[in-house]
Amino acid sequence: MRSTWLRVLLPVVVVLIWLAGAAVGGPTFGRLEEVSSNDQASFLPASAESTEAGELQQQFSDSEAIPAVIVAESGTEIAQEELGPYADLGATLGAVEGLEPPAEGAPAVAGPIPSEDGFAVQYIAFVSPDAELAEVVTELRQVLADDLPDGVTGYVTGPAGFTNDLVEAFGGIDGILLGVALGAVFVILLAVYRSVVLPFLVLLTSVFALATSILLVFAFAKLDWIQLSGQSQGILSILVIGAATDYALLLVARFREALAENETRWDAMRVAYRGSVEPILASGATVILGLLCLLFSDLNSNRSLGPIAAIGIVFSLAAALTLLPALLLLFGRAAFWPLRPRYDPRLAVAVAPHHGRHAAPTAAGAETGLERLKGIWKRVALQVARRPRVLWIASLLILVAGALGLTQLQASGVSQSALILAPSNAVDGQEALGRHFDAGSGSPVYVVAPEGDQDAALDTVSAQEGIADASLTADPSGAAVVEDGRVLISGTLEYQADSDRAEDVVRDLRTALDDASPDALVGGVTAVAIDTNDTALADLVKIIPIVLLVILVVLVILLRSVLAPVLLVASVALSNATALGVSALVFNNVFGFEGADASVPLFAFVFLVALGVDYNIFLMTRVREESLRIGTRPGILRGLGVTGGVITSAGVVLAATFAALGVIPILFLAQIAFVVAFGVLLDTVLVRSLLIPALAYDIGPAIWWPSKLGKTPSPR
Repeated sequence: MRSTWLRVLLPVVVVLIWLAGAAVGGPTFGRLEEVSSNDQASFLPASAESTEAGELQQQFSDSEAIPAVIVAESGTEIAQEELGPYADLGATLGAVEGLEPPAEGAPAVAGPIPSEDGFAVQYIAFVSPDAELAEVVTELRQVLADDLPDGVTGYVTGPAGFTNDLVEAFGGIDGILLGVALGAVFVILLAVYRSVVLPFLVLLTSVFALATSILLVFAFAKLDWIQLSGQSQGILSILVIGAATDYALLLVARFREALAENETRWDAMRVAYRGSVEPILASGATVILGLLCLLFSDLNSNRSLGPIAAIGIVFSLAAALTLLPALLLLFGRAAFWPLRPRYDPRLAVAVAPHHGRHAAPTAAGAETGLERLKGIWKRVALQVARRPRVLWIASLLILVAGALGLTQLQASGVSQSALILAPSNAVDGQEALGRHFDAGSGSPVYVVAPEGDQDAALDTVSAQEGIADASLTADPSGAAVVEDGRVLISGTLEYQADSDRAEDVVRDLRTALDDASPDALVGGVTAVAIDTNDTALADLVKIIPIVLLVILVVLVILLRSVLAPVLLVASVALSNATALGVSALVFNNVFGFEGADASVPLFAFVFLVALGVDYNIFLMTRVREESLRIGTRPGILRGLGVTGGVITSAGVVLAATFAALGVIPILFLAQIAFVVAFGVLLDTVLVRSLLIPALAYDIGPAIWWPSKLGKTPSPR
């Protein structure tokens, strides 16, 4: 009796503990914006030239206000005598609460500044760092809408406008993203299991894992241990939901299988848990270690995403291995209603650990491996047995062909205007600015130079092709302001500050200053973009080998083999190259993107390699378990047959959750959504279903080299 009560009480206590954590963590999700930043400059390492220049630049100003560039564009030419109302508009704009003058005695809004062609006027305003940016930008746009004459369109762009629109685009992360992701997962689970109850249990596991992980992420961000951004927040949500669901599906599949072989739910859970815990822990450890490799990144945004995402995976593992078993024990066979699995005494087997021993394989091994199976995965396994070499060579050629598209990948960064995929007043304003003014207005190049190099540096900046004008920061008397032996030079770019042409100008300027003023530092919006892209490309070269080595070590320990892990890592690396290659073709020729964010290849690689190995872990741990019992080749066929459905379901779920990132109108997230979703499906359908099983079957027992299992002959 005591044992019965304990069996009921223990799952209830586990569920209540998770419920308490989720009740606290859920509301915290809405507070993440308090500790989140989307400022690209803050993502750079302290050693970056633009970071150093930015820190020195602050010495020349007491204000940390964010500049806003206001443009009024007319369909007809604005005559000089018509500028009076535009001067009044400047005063109205300056009355907006939250603006601050750039200097004592100066107006809150500078302007109007008419364009040379006469079709536009420009204003420069500064938003106080203590003001609510969204409210100020909204009010400025409302003033333009109310006070501009008919036929004139107003825009608020520049750093303030872009930051506002970027934050607004990320605004769907809390509601829309989660709603779409959870809805997609629910529909897939409903279709796969045809159960009304089970999808809710699995989704509850995922949601509780996310809600509780938020508590730790929020605390770390509050303590400034990590730097949270909108993109890392979105990736965390998707990763936790996808990973927790994947781990849950593996346990659910083993539990349903065990219910047919065991009369009580407790015996079935004991068997299912013993068969699931090793691959789930190994899979989670692989993803966690792969994500933590991002700590080697020099970009603060990348480096912070590593521990943020790793925290999410830890809670996904914990929920899948504690909360879900508790829920399944409470519901038992009713979790699968209306298709409850029935206990069949004929299938009941005594399950005991093999301790490295395996039955001597026989000629009937292959038949034994598949005799209880039916459906599509039995047919796939039979095809693998009949034509293994044809299948793995054909699969390999398909992957190589897709990987050739890598030559079309343009991942050197994109302009800020291209980052926001939704309609944006700031993007439209930047285009209007470029039509009528020097496109770099409002986002100048800053050069911090030693006082002794003042003239040489100023002459170099002024003479640089692509810079319209340059000036020293001066006091009211006209004398150059000197701070710690340095002067500040501002240069207005002729091109849009985040364009490729502007980046070429800044790179050339840095080269020219190496001779004129070797200690001069170049900063500004364009310099930040250059340093961000360059650092991202350097991270790619550095982190890829580390991730591959870490995952290889985990697989060697798990599979007690060397050859199998090497082949698995090589397969997912090739699959990643194929996913990126195909994505490049789609980005360029279907979606018409101007390029890819410089961080896309690195993030795609980490996610696809770590998550792609997941499915191979699920497959090969079961193959090894069956190989110990019936021999390698029969074990491969049975392992493929019994895991095919659950792994494919898991792959579809993970692809659907990552695809949900596409609802957030940010270029980086849209590209990550496509690459990872396509890559996961590719890995699930081709690599794990055909390439790996066929290659392993063709190699035979030697796949386990140098373990003892690899020295035992196996029949074809």
